[in-house]
Amino acid sequence: MKRLFTFLVYTLFLGSFLPGLHSQSLTIRGQVLTAQLREPIPGTTVYLEPGNQLRETDRNGQYVFPDLTAGNYQLTVFAEGYAAQTQAVNLSTQPVVLTFELTPLEVNMQAVTVDGTAAETYSLRRLRNVEGMGIYAAKKSEVIELKNIVGNLAANNAREIYKGVAGLTIWENDNSGIQLNIGARGLDPNRTTNFNTRQNGYDISADALGYPESYYTPPAQALARIDIVRGAASLQYGTQFGGLLNFVFKEGPADKPFQLFTENTLGSFGFRNTFTSIGGSAGPVRYYGFYQYKTGDGWRPNAGFDQHTAFAHAEWQLGKRLRIGVEHTFMRYLAQQPGGLTDFEFRQDARQSNRARNWFRVHWNLSAATLDYSLSERTQLNMRHFLLDAERSSLGELGAINRPDPLRERDLIQGRYQNYGMESRLIHRYPFRGQTATFLTGVRYYRGNTRNRQGDGDQGSDATFQFQNPENLEQSNYTFPSRNAAWFAENLFNLTEKWSVTPGIRLEYIRTASEGYYQQRVFSGGKVIFSQRIPDARQRERTLLLAGIGTGYRLREELEIYANISQNYRSINFSDLAVVNPNLLIDSLLQDERGYNADLGIRGTLLQGLARIDASLFYLAYNNRIGLREIIVPDPVVVERPVAYRTNIGDARILGLELYAEADIWKLLWGSEKKTTLLAFVNGSAIQGEYLTGGPTIAGKQVELIPPLSLKTGLNYRRGTWGGSLLFSYIHEHYSDATNARFVANATRGIVPSFGLLDLGATYTWKQWRISGGLNNVTDERYFTRRAQSYPGPGIIPGEGRSFYVGVGVQL
Repeated sequence: MKRLFTFLVYTLFLGSFLPGLHSQSLTIRGQVLTAQLREPIPGTTVYLEPGNQLRETDRNGQYVFPDLTAGNYQLTVFAEGYAAQTQAVNLSTQPVVLTFELTPLEVNMQAVTVDGTAAETYSLRRLRNVEGMGIYAAKKSEVIELKNIVGNLAANNAREIYKGVAGLTIWENDNSGIQLNIGARGLDPNRTTNFNTRQNGYDISADALGYPESYYTPPAQALARIDIVRGAASLQYGTQFGGLLNFVFKEGPADKPFQLFTENTLGSFGFRNTFTSIGGSAGPVRYYGFYQYKTGDGWRPNAGFDQHTAFAHAEWQLGKRLRIGVEHTFMRYLAQQPGGLTDFEFRQDARQSNRARNWFRVHWNLSAATLDYSLSERTQLNMRHFLLDAERSSLGELGAINRPDPLRERDLIQGRYQNYGMESRLIHRYPFRGQTATFLTGVRYYRGNTRNRQGDGDQGSDATFQFQNPENLEQSNYTFPSRNAAWFAENLFNLTEKWSVTPGIRLEYIRTASEGYYQQRVFSGGKVIFSQRIPDARQRERTLLLAGIGTGYRLREELEIYANISQNYRSINFSDLAVVNPNLLIDSLLQDERGYNADLGIRGTLLQGLARIDASLFYLAYNNRIGLREIIVPDPVVVERPVAYRTNIGDARILGLELYAEADIWKLLWGSEKKTTLLAFVNGSAIQGEYLTGGPTIAGKQVELIPPLSLKTGLNYRRGTWGGSLLFSYIHEHYSDATNARFVANATRGIVPSFGLLDLGATYTWKQWRISGGLNNVTDERYFTRRAQSYPGPGIIPGEGRSFYVGVGVQL
């Protein structure tokens, strides 16, 4: 592996200085124009195969592929807002001049996907400068093409799916992939709260303001791609530090009235997954839908789960300018949670469980309506309306994991989420100093209503989510109404053929509130001797203006230097203040967090498209960061005990290097045979975070949740109908709290040790059949990624040991 990595770095370095290494004598050149006005279209992507070469047209819409050998070629052209075109070319003894005339799409605001493009070679690409209804110029972005991922998609294996995204921290709460837990650049991964999480462009979290946790994760088998935009997304997609995470579903085929795909997957520990989808087009109507059922026993005792997910989407093309769509998502699951472990128990037997009475249940109903209207070739409008009616319930014993389950009444927490949101965007292209500029503006309105109740459940072991005293809850009863309105605008200025600048602003109004009560209780001998209901009502309003700017410069057509800086903001969540947890106390005077993200990087392709690189430096200023410190509280058993205290720790700064590089080793060594691809990739990050303030116990400490070094590397192989994947992941030791504690008795804080994992996957396609299989954690490593203060713990949550999966699918 060391030699392979050395060869990869050497070839990337050599290719950047010797782009004409494979020079020949023939060329294909031409121009891309609008069909109606025959105006040049700059920035159009032109793809040549075989050879996997990409070009972008210049200010005059011109492109050129030099140094080609004689033979048959195929050119595919796609530009944002226009229908893609493909033409075959026979190159013999003379250069070829080929002109494309593109017609506007019939209000197709989605990204253009072209079979046979570089997206089929690479599992990862970046968003184009203008794609869909967004501007992504000079922003750090990744697009994961799910059709190119060889891995355990049935279980939503995040380690394999996100292997190309540098700087991510992944928490593995369960073995089923029901919940996604990722964070970037030292941000808390818990239920992906620091990303604005979307599906087909609209919010899917419980409450984007009051409770931004994602209990629902779309099945990977149903996805076309996943878009990720880092912190600079704060101007277009909300103020979060993490950025945007958008799941984009597949669409029904445009050339078939009906298509069916079904796949069944079996795996270790009773894992079974059935996924069935249908899609097609009939006249102006296009539709897609799926149903998934997933169940399993889990790697540990008391870890069974059962999940149902369904989705339906239909859209109508009403003339050439207007398209409307509706869709609905339903998800329901029940999971038993084996609880956490202490450090000693983890070393003794990571598969054991000390909690047999903990359960988690989620019901999710999410609806959306969309409208796309083309005002002209240059101007498009998009509107999205979405509704959420959802519920989550947790039931179990939350006491310290280093004490046995007392078999008393279980703690029951129920949340109900009823939200409505609307977002409208207008994008317009116009001439500017001989170039094409793009203006984007939009408005957003969001209304959330969360109800959170906590009290005693029964003393049993079954999944009975019923309060013992629903009219007088023992802990708390709150509603959290929230309001959000925003206006945003960005403008992409192409100042020259190579240099672009993109400024932007966002004006945000946020109102969060809480209404309800909590119980103040006094214990003696383990029993309540005094209880008093304390009414509690709070409200906080803020209006803020965020700004940012990005710039990009093309060193050559396929290689770009980019930089950006954008402000970020995160409002506190009143729902956090209301949950009673014996392992965690929360500061009632929590304040909002502020800061900014900055990136400086280089990205593009080398060696005539056979290698790709994205290397960037980032700086994250995170002021008033919320985290954990330790305080001492009275305890009825041991007089006093230390507990974690969630409060505003201080100001932090996080900086690092993020690198992703991949190259087609097969084509570099043995030529551009179309049928065979052997991609070697490396994804690494080196990150350092430090608290600048926070008093003598915090200032100078390392920022928690940041592995100083993380690495993913491996191979992706494709030859004809065969595919294979090898992935090695390494995460370095890091802290789980701001005090940098290495060990506490209840295991809710402490060190997360280093670990390395190996995953293997393979696929084979024969006619309409597809067979997939693989091994995860091949070496049966014992590891964990998190220490939990509450569910699914408390304590250490072990990662899953060695497991296998095998699936058979058919498309009709």
